[in-house]
Amino acid sequence: MIRFFAQNWHDLLLSAILLGAAIAAALIAHFALFRLLQLFARRKAAVLDQSLIRHGQGPSRWIFPLLAALVVLPGLPLPKILMSALEHITGLGLIAAVAWLVILFVDVTSDVLTGRYRIDVADNLVARRIHTQFQMLRRVVFVLVAVVTLSIMLMTFPAIKHIGVSLLASAGLATLVVGMAMKETLSNLIAGVQIAFAQPFRLEDAVVVEGEWGWIEEIGTMYVVVRIWDLRRLIVPLSYFLDHPFQNWTRTSAHLLGSTLLHVDYTVPMDELRGELRRICESSQLWRGEVCVLQASDASEHTVQLRALMDARNSSDAWDLRCLVREKLIEYLQNNHPESLPRYRGEFSGKGQPAGELERPSGQANRAHENEAA
Repeated sequence: MIRFFAQNWHDLLLSAILLGAAIAAALIAHFALFRLLQLFARRKAAVLDQSLIRHGQGPSRWIFPLLAALVVLPGLPLPKILMSALEHITGLGLIAAVAWLVILFVDVTSDVLTGRYRIDVADNLVARRIHTQFQMLRRVVFVLVAVVTLSIMLMTFPAIKHIGVSLLASAGLATLVVGMAMKETLSNLIAGVQIAFAQPFRLEDAVVVEGEWGWIEEIGTMYVVVRIWDLRRLIVPLSYFLDHPFQNWTRTSAHLLGSTLLHVDYTVPMDELRGELRRICESSQLWRGEVCVLQASDASEHTVQLRALMDARNSSDAWDLRCLVREKLIEYLQNNHPESLPRYRGEFSGKGQPAGELERPSGQANRAHENEAA
């Protein structure tokens, strides 16, 4: 090795200088190009341009020097064995860079969809559907790109070429073998693909899972994160949603009906209370404006059960409207018809006593005579 460098030091030094100059020129060109693109993107303020710059600056910082090395390598005065090793290394770098570009395209597409289909608006049903599908497909593409890139890179080595070929050709057998050991993991992956296309739920859907009410916050490769109303997080495997029933309150629309139950006395004025319910709904921005109904839904030997039914734009508004109606109706009955609140009735009978007098226990009667005598 020392003799090799001693005999070829002049060519090696010249090649290193030329190769270093080419890489430096490529980096300078990269810096100047992206500086101009950033200035242009700021003036235009386009989502696509800004996304390309943000995601493309990293991969291109490697691609530019690799391309410059491929251009100057054929003209360098290097020994054949060293030239072959450098070309191989450069080729591996380009394979990785191409895979990075594929991921770059996916990331840019994600930014464009995020800018076009926003989920922070009121009517976001279509946007949440598209975000959910693309998020799942994005993870699948990442896995496929990683497997294919690794296989191609292994196939460039003659000694281990068969490993790369086997990695691609024997995917079916590998799936069977791995599937036996990773049944749950594979079931979650398959469930993720099914959920992406079947859409039983989407991001920010209001759901009830395991008795907990919340919103779909994140759909991962193996699990779903449900943000519960009290800010706890419920982590649920993807396969759970294919094997168990759950409630989706925003499957086709975010509009919901909210109900409030009251137990009142039989003397309650129904028509007057219906008018008060209408006034409460019309004075609140939580009400959607279509449904406002008060009905006697049940009756027992002591009270009448009233059900107030109102519509709201989403689950949060429905909950707040239910609480508001309950509070206001109770307050109205307290102030205007306190006799209509639940109460128990009893009947007293004074047998053998003068009218208007009730029978007293003996102890109470003795105390009453003592008071009269005093």
